[in-house]
Amino acid sequence: MADTVREIERKYEVDDDAQLPDLAGAGRVATVGQAVTEDLDALYYDTPDQRLAADHITLRRRTGGKDAGWHLKLPVAPGVRDEVRAPLSDAPPPELTALVRSRVLDREPVPLVRLRTRRMVRVLRDAAGTPLAELAVDEVRAQRAGESATAGAGPAGARWREIEVELLGDGDPAVLDEVGRALVAAGARPAAAESKLARALAETGLDRDRPAPPGAGPDAPRPRSSGRRGGRGNGKAKAKSKAKSKSKAKGAGKKQAPTAGDVVLRYVHEQVRVIIELDPAVRRDLPDSVHRMRVATRRLRSVFRSYTKVLDRAVTLPIGLELKWLAAELGVDRDREVLTARLQSALAEVPRTLRLGPVAARLRIWSERRRAGSRREVLSVLDGPRYLSLLKSLDALLEAPPLRPGADRPAPEIVGAAVLKDYRRLARRVEAALAAPAGRKRDEALHGARKAAKRTRYAAEAARPALGRPAKKFARRIKRVQQLLGDHQDSVVARGALRELATQAHKAGEGGFTFGLLHGREEARAADRERELPRLWKKVSRRKHRAALRP
Repeated sequence: MADTVREIERKYEVDDDAQLPDLAGAGRVATVGQAVTEDLDALYYDTPDQRLAADHITLRRRTGGKDAGWHLKLPVAPGVRDEVRAPLSDAPPPELTALVRSRVLDREPVPLVRLRTRRMVRVLRDAAGTPLAELAVDEVRAQRAGESATAGAGPAGARWREIEVELLGDGDPAVLDEVGRALVAAGARPAAAESKLARALAETGLDRDRPAPPGAGPDAPRPRSSGRRGGRGNGKAKAKSKAKSKSKAKGAGKKQAPTAGDVVLRYVHEQVRVIIELDPAVRRDLPDSVHRMRVATRRLRSVFRSYTKVLDRAVTLPIGLELKWLAAELGVDRDREVLTARLQSALAEVPRTLRLGPVAARLRIWSERRRAGSRREVLSVLDGPRYLSLLKSLDALLEAPPLRPGADRPAPEIVGAAVLKDYRRLARRVEAALAAPAGRKRDEALHGARKAAKRTRYAAEAARPALGRPAKKFARRIKRVQQLLGDHQDSVVARGALRELATQAHKAGEGGFTFGLLHGREEARAADRERELPRLWKKVSRRKHRAALRP
């Protein structure tokens, strides 16, 4: 069974002959405990192309010390990591390898580096004797996995001395700054490497063996467009590319304006990165992780559909369908979460005299039963072959983006036209919804308009690097429409749940009055949103709001 510890620490480099200063009186530190010696032996695992190290993640098997076992360290913020621990075993435990699946895909982590550390640990306490932090002076020896433990410095091995100061309990991180100032005043230097592993990879030469990761980022060299996938080049695009190369040579040193491909690929990279980084958070059931991952899948799918002049639809369409599937699977738990919060909030507004029967208990049981099933389904999806195939498809997309000739065009020209095209689609749907008869047909039409609003908003978000403030303002206005339509759709879903709850209460011999009351309030709320929509749309759809987006 894995458990998690939040690790907040600072690292410092020191010379071999450096003496530890007296830290009593450093800020809140009143006493420094006696040193306790530990001998630690850690084997660090990664893929041969070091995908974990590239994302600042460490997976190790360590013996010695008070926390021997398997440790997976996931970055949270600078100087802050979550350490997920599992008991010792011969191979990396499944509960930890599952948390890095989005990074390693179907590659098996293998031993890369071995670190042996002689650690001298002291506890720093305040005047009341409360532990504040743990200070460790480490003498480290690093070798490539499988090489002799007696190897000296150089390509095979490395040695160094460092100091770690780690916050204990729920203490104030400012304590680390207070101790750090005293250490620096005594000659210590903030560590250049973020972790022992990062330094070991550098000093043993392993970081030089690391190939550039697929789609190394939006600033990496970008493949040029070549027409449709399959090598059928576009003659005009090639001619333009040659002309552009000549002009680039003439204007060397000038900063070039981003192309449409630059802007769209940057957004694609951002959303893929969010999906990958949130995978372990979803598995750990961290707050809001499912929602954020689901939004990233929708943003990515939307940009595929909006920017077909930049990305080849023949390649992105099947990926988009898989993203739609993943969003739907994630949505089971997220929708339950949102719906439950809405119903609980609505119930809290009902006077106690009108809460007839065990309505709160029935709502809680209904939600917990749905959660148990949806949680299992989400984990099953993330562990399944279809999700792995999607991750590999995204990986391949970043490595070789399917760019079309429009990718080489000036960004404002292409992205502005794409946003306006999505806006016109939204306008048609809003007008159709306003003209639809009240009831189910209007509900469905408003839901369709909501989807179109999301797509338009995401297209505008992607266009911000090219269009600047006008795109930001436009996205914000469309978001207001999306939120209004979203509240209307949430009301439709809530009324369906309330009918289900009322039916269950009736079968159990309980009254359904309160659920009926909530149903009526939801109907009134939806009617309010329908009345608000024409006024809001009139403001949002003014011609001047779109003028700055025109190419």
